[in-house]
Amino acid sequence: MRILVTGSAGFIGYHLSKALIKDNNNKVYGIDNLNAYYDVRLKKKRLLDLKSKNFKFIKIDIQNQNSLKKIFKKNKFDIVYHLAAQAGVRYSILNPKTYFDSNLTGFFNILESCRNYKVKHLIFASTSSVYGKQTVYPIKEQFNTDRPLSFYAATKKCNEVMAYAYNNIYNLKCTALRFFTVFGPMGRPDMALFKFANSLRKNKVFYLFNHGNHYRDFTYIDDVIYYLLKIKLDKTKNNYEIYNVCSNNPVSLKKYYFEIKKYFKKKPKVKKIELQKGDVIKTHGSNSKLKKKFGFKKFLKIELGIRNFISWFLNN
Repeated sequence: MRILVTGSAGFIGYHLSKALIKDNNNKVYGIDNLNAYYDVRLKKKRLLDLKSKNFKFIKIDIQNQNSLKKIFKKNKFDIVYHLAAQAGVRYSILNPKTYFDSNLTGFFNILESCRNYKVKHLIFASTSSVYGKQTVYPIKEQFNTDRPLSFYAATKKCNEVMAYAYNNIYNLKCTALRFFTVFGPMGRPDMALFKFANSLRKNKVFYLFNHGNHYRDFTYIDDVIYYLLKIKLDKTKNNYEIYNVCSNNPVSLKKYYFEIKKYFKKKPKVKKIELQKGDVIKTHGSNSKLKKKFGFKKFLKIELGIRNFISWFLNN
């Protein structure tokens, strides 16, 4: 099976590619533009770990439609995992055009390439941020997503609508995955877990947003990859589906921080600040649809997930 993973140097893309290349029946192609949104050295470290006869990396920006078409035409992919995007809620407030270019223009180019070169299944990353402010929990896939609180969330909502149209018009099979705060080893430096650990290691001040009263449905990377691999095996034809990918177990940022600081023999420097524009106070997703379709899995407890991350972090 010929599989394309966009954003293969990213956090989820790296872990997915690593899982896919373990199967010698897979020929995995990874693309990434290696932008400097966060330290490129981490992205290159991930790619170095992916070196394999079953993996080929091509540096390309998905905004470059002509180059993208050439890759699709040459390699005739069966499945595309589209994980490349400009991520981050707060960054989208300051740099909305970056999100328009990558998440809208780039996604359109992916859709067009999948349509023109007969890709059998497009599996793409959405986000829990599309739900905006909710008052009923756990959040289910059929809940309203018409009021995103950030431009990042708005672009991801647009991706879902664009994919639905391509499924309806061109019979392109599409699966949208609404990820809920994915964490684990090799994680993104702009995420809370990495920031918490780094501030403790360097004895720097950490800013605790909303006084630590946020709740997040933290989801361990291995659990995410388990279902990404299961979705690849879905034989349903010409359908469009949306799934929450979450643990269904929200945890407060205060508890999250408490678990992290146990691994450092330092008194943390914490500054509590107000709720920031674009932030959602609570995420808590239902994963019942995912489990019903692809089988039950016990999600890793957050304490164990943090322990695994800290072990990687302190050794790297």
